[in-house]
Amino acid sequence: QVQLVESGGGLVEAGGSLRLSCAASGRTFSIYAMGWFRQAPGKEREFVAAISRSSSNAAYADSVKGRFTISRDNAKNTVYLQMNSLKPEDTAVYYCAADRIPINWRTSTTPGDYDTWGQGTQVTVSS
Repeated sequence: QVQLVESGGGLVEAGGSLRLSCAASGRTFSIYAMGWFRQAPGKEREFVAAISRSSSNAAYADSVKGRFTISRDNAKNTVYLQMNSLKPEDTAVYYCAADRIPINWRTSTTPGDYDTWGQGTQVTVSS
């Protein structure tokens, strides 16, 4: 059974930083791209960032470019999301997800391309 467990969320003031982690177990983590998505109350789940299985490619939503950095450590089966210069509009539940197909270069922005999701971690940015 594949499991993804996020951690690192919390309450932070605008301009602050947080680092989210997502630990994977139960599947060969290193052959799948990983993504981060977020969902604010009353809004659709939206793409934040994705990283290919070898870390050769990364993709970001325009709203987080230059502020967020996705990375992964395949030896630790963990993917990270470093979030700097946080804004109140970044407030949401953040989810990590594993791609459903092991393609080396892929960094999909589409939720439907991911078949395994974590339970989510709350990030709240106060103004």
